[in-house]
Amino acid sequence: MRAQRATPETVRSMVIDGQPLRVAIRPAHPASNGRPPLLLMNGIGASLDLLQPFADALSPQTAVIRFDVPGVGGSPLPRRPYRFTGLSRLVANLLTALGHQKADVLGISWGGGLAQHFAAFQRGRCRRLVLVSTATGALMVPARPAVLARMITPRRYLDRQYLSRVAGDLYGGSARHDGARIAAQMHASSRVGSAQGYLYQLAAGAGWTSIPFLPFVRQPTLILSGDDDPLIPLANARIMRALIPGARLHVYHGGHLGLVTEAATLAPVVEDFLTE
Repeated sequence: MRAQRATPETVRSMVIDGQPLRVAIRPAHPASNGRPPLLLMNGIGASLDLLQPFADALSPQTAVIRFDVPGVGGSPLPRRPYRFTGLSRLVANLLTALGHQKADVLGISWGGGLAQHFAAFQRGRCRRLVLVSTATGALMVPARPAVLARMITPRRYLDRQYLSRVAGDLYGGSARHDGARIAAQMHASSRVGSAQGYLYQLAAGAGWTSIPFLPFVRQPTLILSGDDDPLIPLANARIMRALIPGARLHVYHGGHLGLVTEAATLAPVVEDFLTE
């Protein structure tokens, strides 16, 4: 039997509620079983390109939607700052414009906060939830101050040599012994937005916490966390598993960027969960 190939991906600009968004869409293969698409929500400062290795590792049966948050990558800066509530409405309207009533949602790092908010407050639009290398927001087990200090600015996306030096301390896992490879992956195709867009992302999550509403999340939930993540210590994943009814936790050997560096290993874990 010949292996199925993924349907070609298209990248285009769409205007949703007056906001232009750069969106990547990979339709499901004709042999797909009809399940909803997987909507990916990226980390702070990262364009949709960063998760290309993960999207490529997914089965052709999985439709994939990625987008650049306003002010990041190829999405222009919005007229004003936003919060997760407004961004969740924007994402829901993006799904509607693409012809989808609901999606499976995967959020990594900052995008994991948005995914939690989306699952709770756009409940009818989210079938299953996958949270990767993320936490509960302002109330969480924090990273070391030296690590947090390097997250205040987008310098790592602008300066490849700087990222090579600090990648191990920031991301852990394989970045500890091969920071140059991580820097090359992140700078090869990832598009950088404005510094103001980065600040808007920081502001969107300022003071936000998911702790009060996680016990009311009803979607089946999978939590992925690396055993060497300096940015989001593993304890945060255990807290979320305790708060979300029926959530399961998968701990992988790696760091914060496991979805990129260990894409071939983690993609089947996610797909097994989505196809149950």
